[in-house]
Parts: sequence; structure tokens; C-alpha cells
Amino acid sequence: VQLQASGGGLVQAGGSLRISCVASGRTFSEYIMAWFRQAPGKEREFVAVTAWSGSTIAYAHSVKDRFTISRDDAKNTVYLQMDSLKSEDTAVYYCAARLTPPPSWAAGSYDYWGQGTLVTVSS
Repeated sequence: VQLQASGGGLVQAGGSLRISCVASGRTFSEYIMAWFRQAPGKEREFVAVTAWSGSTIAYAHSVKDRFTISRDDAKNTVYLQMDSLKSEDTAVYYCAARLTPPPSWAAGSYDYWGQGTLVTVSS
């Protein structure tokens, strides 16, 4: 599967942004889809994951109640709605996919990665 992330940009603190990731290849609904992010000088970290038509969803503590992950299997797309953005949310955001359950927060367990989209939050 190939993943293409888009929608990043510059937003003020407190604002909102939605990023998207379109997948091509095998049946999208079979994939566990996740978002990770990597800030300058830091390791890649888990943000959110969704599996099997949204039956399983989990978030990192740092984004819970501010970010919402969703998927549209008919469009082969996973979204990340980001609200109440903070300067510490500034990072390159990557979408990732894996087939093997269960949903995981470990970056190393994902088989496919998008190219990343930069989100910059100004304070």
C-alpha cells in the first residue's frame, strides 16, 4: 500500500487543522491506520490509531480530547482533526499502516509509511 499525507500548514495556537492520508493498493478497510509525529530533535511518537472501520480508536495522552482520528473506507482515507492546537504540537505528521492486529502505538510495528506533512503552530 502507498500512503500520501496532506493538509499540513501554519496555524495559530488555539486553532484547528485537519490532515488527511490517502491510501492506494490493497483493501483499505483491512488496515490498521495510525498517525505519528516527529518534532525537530525528538523521536517519532504515537498520536492516534484506528482499526477496522473505526471499531478501535486510541490516542496518546498528550492529544486526547483535542485530536480526533477518523477514517472513510470508501475514500481510502484516514483523517486527523486537530483542535486547540498548541506550540508543542508542531511536528511532521506521518500516517502509517499495518495489517497484523492488534492496533499498536509502536512505530516499529508499522509496515507502510506516508511521506509526512508539516504542521507548525505559532504561539
